[in-house]
Parts: sequence; structure tokens; C-alpha cells
Amino acid sequence: MSKEIWKAGNMIYPIPAVMVSCSDKNGKTNIITISWTGTVNTNPAMCYISIRPSRFSYDIIKKSGEFVINLTNKELAKAADWCGVRSGKDYNKFKEMKLTPTKGKYVNAPLIKEAPVNIECKVTQIIPLGSHDMFLAEVLAVHADKKLMDSETNAFLLNESNLISYIHGAYYESGEKIGKFGFSVEKKKK
Repeated sequence: MSKEIWKAGNMIYPIPAVMVSCSDKNGKTNIITISWTGTVNTNPAMCYISIRPSRFSYDIIKKSGEFVINLTNKELAKAADWCGVRSGKDYNKFKEMKLTPTKGKYVNAPLIKEAPVNIECKVTQIIPLGSHDMFLAEVLAVHADKKLMDSETNAFLLNESNLISYIHGAYYESGEKIGKFGFSVEKKKK
């Protein structure tokens, strides 16, 4: 295998394409599409989003100290892209994309009803990194579509929600299952 060296950059793909919703103290809502996001801790449950300070949602989240991560699926791909290329200064993104804001349990930021999973978050720390600032947050609640819950096994079937990811400028559907955690060391049944 022959390899070529590129300049330093982010090539850790795929990454999630999520819509982050927020609300200011006057109730003005916005949605920003984020790919710089992920899990950082299990107990307490914590995650992060990274936002450029020039983005409209940046000040809203910095001042409110809360946001909702809304996972996106194939049905929300167009809305996720649109919310990522249009500014909340100029558009009401909920209205333009015909999305339904719903009340969360712990935060004033709205959940996107059409998203299969909504994660309510409270900012615990903001870390300036350069082009982006990282908002570390504690997860306060997770709302999941009841269709994704197997009532017999009490399993969360997130794989059935058609989540999308972002890979170097393009969106992709989730792929086919190729294994499960621990499958490489699992004993074969005789």
C-alpha cells in the first residue's frame, strides 16, 4: 500500500451530522448543523459541540448555557444541510424547514420533534481552541422515538433510525452491521 502525506487536518471520518437547537432569553430559537460533536465521558454522561465564534448560535449557547443535540436521519438530511448553510440571523429555521419545536424536560432550548433522538445538554465549560470553541456539556436527558424501543427486550434500536453521517463534504446513510462489541473475541457456538 502506497501512501501520500497531506498537510495536517481533520480526517477522522465518518462523523455525525446533527442539528443543535438553542434558544435565547427572549425565546428566539435557532438550529445549527454541527459535525464537530461527540461523547467525552460516561459518568456523568457528557458530550461536546464545537462552534466557530462567528456563528449566530455561538452567542445564544454561550449566554444560555444549554442546547439540544438532535440526531439526524435520512428524512432530515435536507433540513440538516439547509440549517448548516443558512444563518439564523436571516431565517427562522424551524419555520423554513417545517420542523416542530417541542419543549424539553430540563432546558429551554427546543427539541426537534422530527428527530429520532434528542439530547438535552447543559454547558459546563467553554474551551477556546482556535477556529472553534468547544462547549463541554453534561447530558441531562435523552428523548428517543418510541418506535426505536424494543418492548420485549428493552433494547434501544438506534440502528433502525437511518442516521446519517458526514464524510469529507458529503452526507451518507448508516451502513450494514458488520459486528458487535466483543465479536472479535466471542467464543463460537458448537
